[in-house]
Amino acid sequence: MTHVVGSGKEVVNDGAVDGAVDGAVVDAVERLVSASVGLTSRVLADRGTPSEMTLAQLRVLVLAGTAADGLPVGEIATRVGASAPSASRLVRRLERQALVDVTRDPQDRRVARVRVTPQGAARRSAIIERRRALIREGLERRAGPLPAGMAAALERVAEALEPYA
Repeated sequence: MTHVVGSGKEVVNDGAVDGAVDGAVVDAVERLVSASVGLTSRVLADRGTPSEMTLAQLRVLVLAGTAADGLPVGEIATRVGASAPSASRLVRRLERQALVDVTRDPQDRRVARVRVTPQGAARRSAIIERRRALIREGLERRAGPLPAGMAAALERVAEALEPYA
């Protein structure tokens, strides 16, 4: 079955039933996700990047940085896919490095909220900037122009996967 996309090009659906996602698309997104994890791991291991952090710790730093008033440890645990004790250990490691602050929620003293410190924000930014530089470098090395509409298509993929992030 073929479909005409916004660019006017026909795309083969490889026999997927209407509403189902083409297996080739899933394969391509899986390769992209795998490359992204590998690239991020490489940045964290790079001696030129002031990281000394694990992928899980970076994930906590990124999540905690998304909310101005911080995130509860329980929410971080859920979003990282870890138990509450594991998430607490990740947060404590970041706190010892002065990358996050942990405070009690003024509305519910039982809740510990995690906020990124200025040092944590700077570290997160340095890692993300390095990762973006490697992405740009990889794309620029690629032979030939990228397909028109690629950014919009990738944005749709990112939106679809956002609930898992």
